[in-house]
Order: sequence, then C-alpha cells, then structure tokens
Amino acid sequence: MATPRLFRLKAEVVARPRGEAAKILPFARIWVDTGVFHLDAPFDYAVPEELDDVIATGIRVQVPFGNREVEGIVIERCAESQTSGRIRHITKALSPHPVATSKSLTLIHEVAVRWASNTFDVIRLAIPPRVASVDKIFSATDSQENSDLQFDAPSSFVAFDPYENPAKQVVALIADGYKKGSVLLVAPDERDLDQICAFLESQHLSYLRLDSSLPRAQRYSNYLHALHTSHCIVLGARSAIFTPVAGLRTIIVYKESSHEHYEQRSPGFNVRDIAGLRRGLESLEIVYTGYVPSMELSLLIDNKTLHFINHAHRLNVKSFSSEDGTLLPGRIFTEIRKALSRGPVLFLVPRKGYGNALLCAHCKNLAQCACGGRLIVGSKSSPPVCTVCSSVFYDWSCSWCNRQKPYIAGRGIERAGEEISRAFSGFPLILSYGDVIKPSVSNLPSLVLATPGAAPHCEGGYSAVALLEGINFFSHPDLRAQERARELFFETAAMIDAKGSVLVSIPDAHPVTAALTQWNPGVMIRRELEERKEVGLPPFVHCILITAPIAESTQLANGLRKSIADSRLPTSLKILGPTPVQKDQAKIMLYVDDNGLSQVSAFVHELQRRRSIAKKQLLSMRVDPYSF
Repeated sequence: MATPRLFRLKAEVVARPRGEAAKILPFARIWVDTGVFHLDAPFDYAVPEELDDVIATGIRVQVPFGNREVEGIVIERCAESQTSGRIRHITKALSPHPVATSKSLTLIHEVAVRWASNTFDVIRLAIPPRVASVDKIFSATDSQENSDLQFDAPSSFVAFDPYENPAKQVVALIADGYKKGSVLLVAPDERDLDQICAFLESQHLSYLRLDSSLPRAQRYSNYLHALHTSHCIVLGARSAIFTPVAGLRTIIVYKESSHEHYEQRSPGFNVRDIAGLRRGLESLEIVYTGYVPSMELSLLIDNKTLHFINHAHRLNVKSFSSEDGTLLPGRIFTEIRKALSRGPVLFLVPRKGYGNALLCAHCKNLAQCACGGRLIVGSKSSPPVCTVCSSVFYDWSCSWCNRQKPYIAGRGIERAGEEISRAFSGFPLILSYGDVIKPSVSNLPSLVLATPGAAPHCEGGYSAVALLEGINFFSHPDLRAQERARELFFETAAMIDAKGSVLVSIPDAHPVTAALTQWNPGVMIRRELEERKEVGLPPFVHCILITAPIAESTQLANGLRKSIADSRLPTSLKILGPTPVQKDQAKIMLYVDDNGLSQVSAFVHELQRRRSIAKKQLLSMRVDPYSF
C-alpha cells in the first residue's frame, strides 16, 4: 500500500510592493507589445523612483499587462497621466540604451496609421531584437543628439549611366552626401549591399551595415552605433529605412523601383513612401536612384515636384523581329559573331528551367493534365510533368489529335543554352539563374546566359547584350509589367562596354528600342501615365487590397458600399469585387484618391479592431501593394 503524501498548502504569490513614484515626470507613456490587434494605443505607467534616471524616450522596459509581463518601449515621460483608473508601475528597464528617438517613434506611428496596422508590428520590423551581451559592453559616451537645424531638403531621382557599375555610381553619391552629414542607404538585397560595401572599402570609407545577413549581435551593435555616432554611413535593407541615424542629412534609395523594397509581412510598407514621410518629419535630402523611375515617382517628376537627373547618352541598339517564333532571328547571327570576336556576349532570357510550356506540334493544342495543370519538360530527355499534381506522362499524346509529337513553346534558359551553343560552337557557355547565380565573369569571348536579376558583372563590360524574346518581358498579366520590363532592359543594356551593342529580339515598332538608343524612357512613361489616368489606376489613385474568407467577402463588400451611402466613407471610393483568388479566399479592391486615403485607412483599421474584439479572423490588408 502506497504511503499517502502530506497535503501542501497552495502559496499565494503577492507582487513585491513598488516604492514611491519619481518626483519629477512620474509617468511614462509606453507602446506595449500586447499581442492583441485592438489594444494598440499607448498606455501610461508609473516610473519607480529607483528607475528615475534610466527611463527615457526610446528605452525598452518590462511592464505588467493583464496577468503577464510584456515588453514595451517608452514614448515620453509626462507629469500627468491620461488614465483614470489604477496606474501600475514599470517592472524594470530591459536596456540602459535608448533604441529609438522621439522622431523615429513618430515615424513608426505614422507608418502604422498610413498602412492600417498595429504600431508594435512596425516596431518589430524597425528596431532589431535586443542582445543582452551587446548592451553590457556598448558604451554611448561619445553619443550626440540629432541636430534640429533645418535646411533646404531637395528630393531627386538620379538615373544611372551606362558602361559603369551602378554600385560604383551610388558610392559617389554617398561620398557627396557624407560631406554634409550622416548618410543612410537602403538597397534591395544582400547582393547589392555586398557590391556597394566592396566599393566603399576601395574608397577607404567606413560604414555600418544593417541587414539580416549579419549575426544578430553584430546587427544590434551596429544599430546602437548608428544611433549614437554623429557622422557615419549606414547601409541596410528595407527595415533600415527606420534607423534613427545621428546627424542624418541624406537618405539614398538604391534601385528604387525594385519589388524588394516592398515588405511582404504586415504592415506591407514600401521604402519609397517611408522615405517621403521621413523627409517631412526631419527635413532630409532624399535621393532615389535607378535606371527608370517607378510610376509613382514618374508622376512626381511629371508634376515638377521631383527633380529628375540624367545624362545624355546614345547607345548602339538594333532590333530584330522574330516572325516564326525562333529564339534567334536570322539577322542577329552576324552581330553576335562580330561581338564574340571582341569579348563575352550576354543573353537575357525570360524564364528558367528547360521547357515551361508544351504544345502539340501538329495542331498546336496546349498540353494539359487531367487536373488542368500545364505540362513542362525538365530536360531534353525527361518526360512531360504536370506543374500541379506532378503526374509524369511517359507516353504523352495530344488530347485533340492523338499525335505524339510534342513541341516546346516556353523555352527556359537550359533549352535556350542548347540552341545558342549549337549556333555558336567553340565558345564556353555560362548559365546564371536560380540557385547558380554567377557574381561575375571574365572578359573573354564566351556565351553568358542569364535570367532577369541574375546577370553576372563583367569587368570592362560585355561586347554585346542580346535581349531575347523581348515581347515576353512586357506581356505579364501584372500592372507593374511595363515598369519592371523597362528597368530590366535599361539595367541589362547598361552592362555593355563603350563600343558594345544592344540586340533586342522585339518588333521594330516597339518604343523600347528608341528609348534605349536615346537612353531616355520618358516617352514610354508618359504614354503609360496617360493610359492609367484615363482608367483611374495607380499612381493617380491609391489601392487597398483586402483578402477575406470567401464566405464573408460578399457581406463585407456590401457593408463597404453601404458605408459610402451613409457618408462614412468618401464618395470617391471605388469598390471592385469580391473575386475568388484561392481556396476559400476572395479579394476586394478599394481605389481612393489622395484626399480620401486617410479616411479609408482609418475605416479599415477600425474594421480590423472590431474583428479582433469579436475574436474573428483578421483580414489580410495591403495598402498600395506592389502587385494586385
């Protein structure tokens, strides 16, 4: 028989009583990480007397919230509280070093309002996570406060020149801005940052780097140094746009139109618009760079509110129309052979893989699986495979004419490599795509094939650049397709040497040929702006994309329309949808002009709060997304 255990009395845990509150400014207003969407307002807490010397704007603290302890960040110290009930004390200061300034916290709040988000969601992206070991060894004895001196803060778009690496060109802009004060540069990805860092080191310019490629401790240490070093150069990816750099005078946005400048997670902000918000708060000089401005900046340039800086160039551009769908039009062979006698030739192809579409060679019927997915071919000897259910068709036959002769219509880079190497035998073939991106190639005669964004750098430039299947780059079912294709064509064409030529496989009448020749995309941009204005599309309006459960989408759209009738939403608001987009989900598109954006953003934010209070699933919302 088991021996019975003694009863144990349940101990009551009583919180340790706090001492007196601070005598001067006894309260702190704090953004609290509540973890609940609808509790996104700042809360007031009492400052214990023993923490009086530590608690200041930007300090991370631990505070009681409900029956748990959570993290918060101090907005300000204040003499009176706006809370009518019992005010709880701050538990402890998590770090002795401030990680934000009053201006950076204001920016974070404005971003949360602009993108209808929870403020602490923005704080998580804007401020690196704390590392206790860094806090212990970091010294801010040499720190200086940002100067409030106001000065003329111009805003401009600088177009890159051909023949020279854009990373080298942007380093010249950094050096120029560094003469005036601290410089913050935001680049799309790690590869761009690596190139810029290499050129900065060659110029013996020190810098602080902030991106996810760094170890967590190094990134946090660099962030603290940027906040407390009065004259420095800071480089980073998207989230670096929030960094409160001491003595900041210039922000440079590298390759401004890149989709990498758009945050995929909530709140879905973009670097370009946040730079504009910072300029209004801090009187900064904003320099956008790239080969072709985005449509949003193009509208500002057209309205004379943004200065466009470019230099005149004339490139040797030739177009070759492919009437029969061949990869290399007949007349292009002579130009490529001539270029190969001088150096490497870069071929830009639109797709990776081998065969991305399969047709019947007899009746041209598209090859599809029974599930509706299209068939692709992985290599020359591989059987067709379904892109949806991965079924393999060893004995494929056309479902219409029953012939067994397939034709590969959507060439990938591997198939294109086979055709090009046969046409120009005797030259080494180099492929750069997917997971095998080549950073650079030697300046020797060779055939270099790359997909968009994967073109390797060649010291001295390519003797020719061939843009194959050019019309496919402009044919994507996406509002950004034209903008993306223009930037890609200019960026790739710029990689030639001074005597090189640009060979475009595209109909002769296409305007991109003249734009590349004159190194000026103005005519194409103005035409697209006029077309968008006629139909009321961005950048003339703002877009809010809402994704909701399909069962609720119709009721939600009807509620939004009723809110317009009840004058709770502006009459300029246009509602499109709901449209099914995936399993159990539908999208609703809201289009609104500049005057109504703040009202609509506040409305959808309140809608999210009400759903959170009712414990319903939050809607997915994106304000001005990159792609619709």
